[in-house]
Amino acid sequence: MPADIPAPHSSDAPAHTAPRATGVPGPGPRARPGAPTASAGATAHPVLAEVVRSGFVEGLHRGSLVLLAPDGGVELALGEVAAPVFPRSSNKPMQAAAVLHAGAELTGERLAMAAASHSGEGFHRALVQQVLAEHGLTVDDLQCPPDLPLDATEREAHLFAGGRRERVTMNCSGKHAAMLAACVRAGWPTASYLDPAHPLQKLVRTVVEEAADEPVAAVGTDGCGAPLMAISLTGLARAFRCFVLADPGSPERRVADAMRAHPEYVAGTNRSDTWLMREVPGVLAKVGAEAVQAVALPDGRALAFKIDDGGQRALGPVLARALTLAGVRADVLTRIGHGPLLGGGRVVGEVRTAF
Repeated sequence: MPADIPAPHSSDAPAHTAPRATGVPGPGPRARPGAPTASAGATAHPVLAEVVRSGFVEGLHRGSLVLLAPDGGVELALGEVAAPVFPRSSNKPMQAAAVLHAGAELTGERLAMAAASHSGEGFHRALVQQVLAEHGLTVDDLQCPPDLPLDATEREAHLFAGGRRERVTMNCSGKHAAMLAACVRAGWPTASYLDPAHPLQKLVRTVVEEAADEPVAAVGTDGCGAPLMAISLTGLARAFRCFVLADPGSPERRVADAMRAHPEYVAGTNRSDTWLMREVPGVLAKVGAEAVQAVALPDGRALAFKIDDGGQRALGPVLARALTLAGVRADVLTRIGHGPLLGGGRVVGEVRTAF
């Protein structure tokens, strides 16, 4: 699966606007709850972030974003929030819940890893191998493609030590190990676990549809080779809200609790999802490739967004701004929302939000 690491952003502000100081992105043109949303077509989507270099707007990132109120109603809708998208790795909590519904006995770090886009750090690789061994499996049973660590620093260290692309190092290997473990527990074939017609993948679809409260619009193939279910951004936000509000002990709540208790296994040491879940009590967060992000707060508020061009650099600023609009007040938002642009080795601008 393509890298899930966030990056800077872009939007529709006038070209003469000077870059703001670092920190949580400023408001820019403000969208009003209940205001008309953009019509179909990527070009009609609002600008969520802009790239400002030396006081000049050199790039724009359009997209769609939805914010749900504590009662589940839509509080803010920008762009096409009812149109289907591929949530990519933001679907992983639902896939992990399906693994539990299938009978897999995963808890703690193991369950968090089942919903992970991990950075490929040593503790990630070790736990994936341990889960496989506990179920009589080996890395040869994984069907995700070989890859290098997702984290840039870890990737350099891995290569310097003579490492190469491996299946266990691929950021989705935890999910694949969990899927294989579920197949072993349920007595299902492991060789075909990625087939959309496999019992496990049918169960994944059921979990996705029930959590999102809408039918899956399309089924594709994710970067890791697993079936990928398309739902709307509103459905994605509803799914995350469902997980944090689920009954204690239910598969959905167990996944949410494991992710929040062990965020470093969901992402990695230097990742926004880890920082957010570690520093804001009760938050559930999962990024996805192609610039998708979903978050739920313990009181039922939830949000989901996608940057149209897949620009990962817009993720952090848009996420920080959306959480601010959701009422979150935490120092970590400054860290997540900081999107500096460099010129000659010094900061000359930033990626900032425009809503």
